[in-house]
Amino acid sequence: MKVTTKGRVTIPLEIRQKLGITSDSEVDFVHEKGRAFLVKRKESKRSAARCRSLRGRADYPLSTDEILALTRK
Repeated sequence: MKVTTKGRVTIPLEIRQKLGITSDSEVDFVHEKGRAFLVKRKESKRSAARCRSLRGRADYPLSTDEILALTRK
């Protein structure tokens, strides 16, 4: 498996399926005794549920320009 100049590798489909890794999964690399291991990060059910409950909600509508102005202050 080749590492790109940006340090990227492709996780083989079989490994992703066995570990339950999807496109929105987060992983960690663990280094032990000269070896590196890929470990799927455990998702906090509470934080994931909170994010899902807030998806698509806003208190009041803002234009893109108004949002950018707020974030750049």
